[in-house]
Amino acid sequence: MEKRLPPRVDLKARCACGAVSVAVNGPISSMFMCSCVDCQKATGTGHSTVAIADPADVEIAGPIKSFARPADSGATFTRSFCPECGTPLYGKSSRAPDAIMLPVGLFGAEAQWFAPNQLIFSRSHREWDEIAAALPRHQTYRNREASNA
Repeated sequence: MEKRLPPRVDLKARCACGAVSVAVNGPISSMFMCSCVDCQKATGTGHSTVAIADPADVEIAGPIKSFARPADSGATFTRSFCPECGTPLYGKSSRAPDAIMLPVGLFGAEAQWFAPNQLIFSRSHREWDEIAAALPRHQTYRNREASNA
């Protein structure tokens, strides 16, 4: 796959009921899809679509509720959502404290910049969830050497 420069974004989105707003202004450091079982449960689909940003570039206004649980990696993964309508807002992992994981679908039509470069946790990918054949796949997380590619 062709390597692209990470996009810089200036985006605003609201949850389904409008109680929470999310604004992102800065570079997106990574874009990927994840087929772990936790993402399947959280999205109700076969994978999640994720953009990673620096938390300093993200502003969240309104009430949020969070749920933390141990991830397969041994880290604690926390998902945050609107307590009124349940819209997923962001995720954070204790193994990446300088990153905030944003669900790309939150930005709707404003997400045309999204270009995933990998599928992680392909070991739990479901056959009925069609993913581009050319997208590199990793059984769990990709290793550190590959993440610099």
